[in-house]
Amino acid sequence: MNIAVFASHGGSDLQAIIDGCKNNMIEANVSVVISNNGSSMALQRANNENIPSYHLSAKKSGSEEALAVEILDVLEKYNIDMIFLAGYMRMLHISILEKYDNRIFNIHPALLPKFGGKGMYGMNVHTAVIEAKEKETGVTIHRVSAEYDSGEIVAQTTVPVLENDTPEELGARVLEREHEFLVEVISDIANGKICLG
Repeated sequence: MNIAVFASHGGSDLQAIIDGCKNNMIEANVSVVISNNGSSMALQRANNENIPSYHLSAKKSGSEEALAVEILDVLEKYNIDMIFLAGYMRMLHISILEKYDNRIFNIHPALLPKFGGKGMYGMNVHTAVIEAKEKETGVTIHRVSAEYDSGEIVAQTTVPVLENDTPEELGARVLEREHEFLVEVISDIANGKICLG
């Protein structure tokens, strides 16, 4: 199975997926990495692993439509079976969602449907969880639809919220579990336990 990973910043989730493939925990390959941020660590990580990588953005392409065409060309070139959004801070164009229907997955650092939607990413999520006095949070992997964080949930795992947690402490604990969980769930997708529609 050929996986495309989209990432905007640090790429630590990307690294977890790459390592999972290298250690045979995931029966698949990260075949290409796409980032909308030319200076993202994700592109650097891809480079370090000799994985083809592309900086593609609407700003460079001139429009969202032109960007979608470029992305679709890259996905076709590498015979992509599945797309994983690992901290990708852009909505995908409808043409990509339609072509890869049920084959695009996103990771969210909370238990959806709580704490999802526009603007709910990174520390914003962990701050909201603490302010809501939740006893647990976690990680959700869901299919991507045309609305933020609203696609079918395929897997969730919980992480405790400790008394006196700061958003940073909670975020670090969630991220640690996120890296393990990503590998577990993508492995289930690669071996057919979670179907690609």
